[in-house]
Amino acid sequence: MTSILILEDDITFSLMLKTWLGKTGFEVSAVSSVSDAQSRIEAASFDLILSDLRLPDGDGIDLLKWIKENHFAIPLIMMTSYAEVQTAVQAIKLGASDYIAKPLNPEDLLGKIRDVIHTEAEPFDPVFGPVCLGRPEPSGGMRGSYVEGQSQAARLLYEHVRLVAPTDMSVLVTGSSGTGKEYIARRIHEQSSRRKAPFVAVDCGAIPKDLAASEFFGHVKGAFTGAIDHKEGAFVAAQGGTIFLDEIGNLSYEVQVQLLRALQERRIKPVGSNREVAINVRLISATNENLRIAIDKGDFREDLYHRINEFTVRIPDLKERQEDLLLFANHFLDQANMELQKDIVGFDKDVIRVFQSYSWPGNLRQMRNAIKYATLLATGRYITRNELPEELTVSPVSAPANIQLKNELHECEMIKRALQEAGNNKTRAAQLLGIDRKTLYNKLKAYGIA
Repeated sequence: MTSILILEDDITFSLMLKTWLGKTGFEVSAVSSVSDAQSRIEAASFDLILSDLRLPDGDGIDLLKWIKENHFAIPLIMMTSYAEVQTAVQAIKLGASDYIAKPLNPEDLLGKIRDVIHTEAEPFDPVFGPVCLGRPEPSGGMRGSYVEGQSQAARLLYEHVRLVAPTDMSVLVTGSSGTGKEYIARRIHEQSSRRKAPFVAVDCGAIPKDLAASEFFGHVKGAFTGAIDHKEGAFVAAQGGTIFLDEIGNLSYEVQVQLLRALQERRIKPVGSNREVAINVRLISATNENLRIAIDKGDFREDLYHRINEFTVRIPDLKERQEDLLLFANHFLDQANMELQKDIVGFDKDVIRVFQSYSWPGNLRQMRNAIKYATLLATGRYITRNELPEELTVSPVSAPANIQLKNELHECEMIKRALQEAGNNKTRAAQLLGIDRKTLYNKLKAYGIA
């Protein structure tokens, strides 16, 4: 008969659970503290442990670590409240077999118990926990070192990636700064037939206008002042693979003409050379700007737009993916723990409320940086509000309602008002405007605002 140990400090609930499992055909024991559970495990053999997360003398994470340290091969299912699911996901990565949220659904619990007991031992990765073999991962979207998410917006995004990746279509990835456009481009490359060839990323916003042609197409020695040697351009470096042009809207009009010619003719000519080189690359571009507006203003060529945009993949802002917030937060906590050599378990309830109510204008990049900052400061097992960056916890100053940078006739005035309201703090001003700092700095430069 399968033996189960229940670790639960709510005596009434524990008794009900023990009685129900006993009637279902299991041999059940129950304890109410981590220390009692350790004593029982040392004295008897169990096929499964059902552990509450919060306990009088610690938590289920403590027991899980003790089991691993003492080499007991006992699967554990974590029982947790809805608000603590992100911490249960952390437990999964530490070796828990699964988790279930309270209030428990008896049939769901029974199904999880049977799955865990009848599943052969799975390989364990010290960073990402159990490696799934033919069944969904408990975290609901964890793929190696990245979280896809489980929101409707996330499912649509990755369905588009899966559809376009096997083709050779040119893809335009759109989305706000910090949403992970280069990651999506790499996912498309990795799921394509070109995955064994190079993926070359070029930040168009960081290339000086007079060096753009050299960066793209290369140059020969002596082609211009400073060309002291031959240079292989990005298109040749990406031969047979994928070239990713990030922030393509920042290219000058002259470079756009050269790029269009290269894409149409599938040939490039290094600067200073008379020899043309045939290219075989797939193009993925990205922008956080509306290229249609740039076309109307005469800043971006419409024929180039159609050449780079055979298919559009839009990445939603983090605020559009509420169901994924805690999955991303937990993932970034894993990364911060590894980089900083810390062992923070999760976030307290107040921090979770902050995360869920905050607008995240900097998207995933801002969340990753905020969690790394908090992890560095944290001294307890859980990150609290005290460790969060000020931008997440300070109430925004009063500002014009629903500011959106959509009408160019009013943009300049709205930016000035936001800066005034924020005391010239550009980070706060960007939050008031609902944009990221990079976009604000670009606007300040464009309008000549000091």
